[in-house]
Amino acid sequence: MNPGLRIALYQPDIAGNTGTILRFAACLGLGVDIIEPAGFPLSDKALKRAGMDYLEMAALTRHVDWHAFEEWRKARADRLVLLSTKAATPYTDFSFTNRDILLFGRESAGVPDPVHQAADARLTIPMQPGARSINVALSVAMVAGEAVRQLR
Repeated sequence: MNPGLRIALYQPDIAGNTGTILRFAACLGLGVDIIEPAGFPLSDKALKRAGMDYLEMAALTRHVDWHAFEEWRKARADRLVLLSTKAATPYTDFSFTNRDILLFGRESAGVPDPVHQAADARLTIPMQPGARSINVALSVAMVAGEAVRQLR
């Protein structure tokens, strides 16, 4: 459906969220990159619990660490779009392309500063004052849904 648009998860903490995202991406035809290490075993059993039978449909690429991911991304000339509560630009005000990788941080800690600085764009999901963050799987669905809408 959108062969260039991808979702990247930076060191995900929760297998259930990752499985949900893999299922979502499989249904929309989006690739998923997992930047290791993950906070859980990246086994079929751990992911299948949430991803169910969609795991076989998922276009999953594993990267041993951030540096390996960055080398791979730069070789492809993809744009890195980071979603962060520290960003100022709402995702709904951004023009997505088929060469975007939508990067989402760890559930427990987001991404470190060097990853933040490597992003070509930094976007946020506007929330009510006092709200800390939205579940990562819901955030992926919101932002990827908007990107798919724009690119349709």
